[in-house]
Amino acid sequence: PITPGELLCLGSSLAFSGLFYYLYRKKARVVARIQEAPKLQVDDDLPALVSAAEGRCLPYVALEGIVLPAKAALTSHYHEGLQGVIQKLLLKEHRLIWNSLARSW
Repeated sequence: PITPGELLCLGSSLAFSGLFYYLYRKKARVVARIQEAPKLQVDDDLPALVSAAEGRCLPYVALEGIVLPAKAALTSHYHEGLQGVIQKLLLKEHRLIWNSLARSW
């Protein structure tokens, strides 16, 4: 005979397994789209290509070309001779948050 506790454990185990499998498949699709991304060169044709795209946005592309670092290039600790740069990204969110201590937005 199966006890109610065992049924509860089995049901929750199946539910968590299904949830994690769903999340895995969702991320696997994103990885597949990134791996199949078209490779574009950074040249004079790139602005025209972006402006011709739907919504003036290219969803997943790999840009190839030479970039110059603003300060110094980052060097890899694991692969000798491998360098990279970081693109600065600024996100400014215009949202008011209620401060309960000051009683103001």
